[in-house]
Formats: sequence, C-alpha cells, structure tokens
Amino acid sequence: MGWKITTIIVLVAVVTGLFFSGVFKTPPEPLEFQDNYWGRGAKPSSKPPKDHDKIHEISVNVPNASLVDLKNRLKNSHWFEALENVEFQYGFRLNYMQDLVTYWNDKYDWKKQEAYLNTFPHYKTNIEGIDVHFIRVKPKLKPGQTAKPLMIVHGWPGSVFEFYKMIPMLVDPTSHGGSEDDVFEVIAPSIPGYGFSEIPHKKGFDQIAAAQMFLKLMERLGFEKFYLQGGDWGAFITRIMALVKPSAITGLHSNMPIVDTADPGLIIRTMIGSVFPSLVGVKPEEYDRVYPYGSMVMTLLQETGYMHIQATKPDTVGFALNDSPVGLAAYILEKFSTWTNPANRDLSDGGLEKYYTKDELLTSVMIYWLTGTITSSMRFYKEAFAGKAMETNSMQVTVPTGIAAFPHELGHNPEAWCRLFHTNLIHFTLMPDGGHFAAFEKPALLAEDIRTFVKKVESLKSKDE
Repeated sequence: MGWKITTIIVLVAVVTGLFFSGVFKTPPEPLEFQDNYWGRGAKPSSKPPKDHDKIHEISVNVPNASLVDLKNRLKNSHWFEALENVEFQYGFRLNYMQDLVTYWNDKYDWKKQEAYLNTFPHYKTNIEGIDVHFIRVKPKLKPGQTAKPLMIVHGWPGSVFEFYKMIPMLVDPTSHGGSEDDVFEVIAPSIPGYGFSEIPHKKGFDQIAAAQMFLKLMERLGFEKFYLQGGDWGAFITRIMALVKPSAITGLHSNMPIVDTADPGLIIRTMIGSVFPSLVGVKPEEYDRVYPYGSMVMTLLQETGYMHIQATKPDTVGFALNDSPVGLAAYILEKFSTWTNPANRDLSDGGLEKYYTKDELLTSVMIYWLTGTITSSMRFYKEAFAGKAMETNSMQVTVPTGIAAFPHELGHNPEAWCRLFHTNLIHFTLMPDGGHFAAFEKPALLAEDIRTFVKKVESLKSKDE
C-alpha cells in the first residue's frame, strides 16, 4: 500500500511540475506592430499632408449650451422608490444620489473645474486616423538637471483627471517630499474613446492597439526611452507596450499587476496555497489578501456584472447612460465607491466623501458626459475579449518592473506569482492602504512608490554602465 501512495504522490508532483513549467500551454504569438487606421471611412490612399503629425495645443472649453442642457436634464430626473434599510448593497443609494444631484445642479461649478483642468497643458495629435489627446507637464529644471520621461495611463471609469493630484508630486518633487533627483516629465494620454481623445470609428480597437498608438505618441514626442505607469486598463496597456517594444521602456510600474489567471500552474498554486501557502510563495503578510479564495471569487462575481454587459453588448446600455446624467453618475460613482473599498457598500454615502470631494466625483462624471464617450469607453471591454489582448497576460515582461499592491484592489497576486510573468521584478510593495483608484485616492503613496522604484532602476543602470 505504501508504494501505491508514494507513486500517486510522485505522479501528482510530476503533473504539477509540468503545469508549473507551462508544458501544456500553447505559447501566444509574438506581438508585432500593425499598420492600423481607426478614422472614418477608408484609409486615404494618398500620402498624408506634411503636417498630419503636427501636435496642437488645446484647452478644455465646453459650450454653454451643453451646460444648460445638463441642468434641464438634472431638473427633470425621474426617480424610483428605494428599498428600506438599504445602503449601497443594491447599487447606488437613492437618497444620496438625490443629495448629489441637488449639489450638482445648484452648487457645482463646471467652469471652475474647467479652469482647473486647464492648469496643465493639453494637446492633440493625429495617430492612425484619429486625434489622440494627452497632457504633457514639463518640470522647471535647474541648469544641468534632467527629468525622466514618464507616461501614466488611466483606466475605466477613469480619465486623465484622476492624475491631477499626483502630477505635481512627480514634476515638482522637492515641494512634495521628494528630492531633485526624483523629477519627472509627465505624459498622460486619454485612451481613444475616453474623454478628450477621439472615438475609434472601426471595431477592433483593443489594448494592443492602444499600446501601439501610445508608443507612436512617445516616438513623436521625441522620447527614445521612458518609464511607464498604469492601473486598470492602463496596467494592461503599459504592460503590452513593454512587450511590444522593450528596448524603449526604462521601467514599468503598475498598481494593478497583470498575471494569467487562466494559467494551469497558477490555478494549482492557488489551490495548494490555501493549505500550504509558503510552498507556493505566498508570504504570511499576503495570505489574507488572497484567501479565503472562495470569498474572493464571490466578491469578484458580485462586482463584475458590469464587465459581462460591457464585454458583450456595450452599445445597448450606452443608450441609457449617454442620455441620462443621473444614470451615468450612478453607474460610474458606484465603482468609485466599491472599488475604493468593498466595505463602502454598507455606508449611506458609499464612503465616497471619505476619499473624494463632491467636485472631484462630479468632474469625473462630467468628462464622460460632456464628451459623450461612455459608450465608446465600454466598447474597450468588448474588444479586449474579442481579440488577442487577453492572450498577452501569459507573456513574460522582461523590462525592470515595479508593483504597488494596494489592499483593496479588486484582486491580489502575491509577489511570487507576479514574478512568473515579470522576469525582472525588482520592486514589490504591499501598500498599507488604498484601493483600485490609487492615483486618485492615495496620490502621495503612489508617487512615493514610483520614485522608489525608479531609484532602484537608475541604480542598476549606473552599475551596468
């Protein structure tokens, strides 16, 4: 009997080892640059004009008619009857939304927020047939001082606005707890179909297409090598940029590390880790962020209904959200509530004003409302699962990588598991507080972690030189 048990254990160990090694996986095709065109109609057959790649400085300026229309819609909102003794467990709470709409209609000043948005320089340039918007903030440098170029990329339902509190910390570090060596030049693009970037006019615009477009943007701006940072879709896009053109990426920092959750070896690691965590690299301080796994899965199921809609029929729900500012606010801000901290479901205001001001919340919504981009932003999910973007999760990033793991992120991957997909992971921080919208909620924590990571990269570079 003993030899039988030993044989079974050996076989299980061998099969597990094979899964871990990826023997049973079909390697994805390598990523290559594509000659895409996302503009209206057919791609022009003639050569583009000489100034087609010109960069135009713009400002945010919404016509008054759009603001009058918004106020009329807010005044004519249709309300439903709320359940008794319910906070945010069923979604956005009626009473709080009514209070928010009163503030929105009577006190919120878009023109003041517009002026704030314009405190950073805005630009547009045409890439692959559409106008791509970006913010570029240059620091004031002393003679002989240089800045490190850094592209930061947002996700859904965010925008470049979520970086406004963090950008000054990156371009003026000495005023925000950093040193002169920590200075960055920041480039923050709007994903096409989000906010101030043009909407792609053809299907297929996914995270790979966005990554290629942003690489072209940085080349057009004259950067041969640069740093990347992203969360949510921004984490996917910047990771793919590092896969497509690693020679251009000095370092990659993420506050939402991407791993291949469908990887057989990772699935087995997850199961083993619930009983023997140290055997699969789960540190004691990481255990409670990963397990009990069943509870984590149930939370994800509870919080991903939006994803199923957006990954299948985004245009259908788009009609409702694009027509009702209240509906749009509920749909977006409910994510800001729960994704910041799932415990916010039990609070009467969804915990929103604990982390953000009413003006910050409404400006986040207004960017989608005034640009009419909620539907196009949701299509990004459809394209992600229809194409090959998700296949890139199994590819190994080789550039120097840093990860800031916030405790209330939608999911957590231990450092050891992140190393499977990032072979040059030189920095991993278990952040003390914060959730999915790290730059918006905890800008100082994220900025400091970016600085720390970059210092490590620069130190390694100097040793190699």
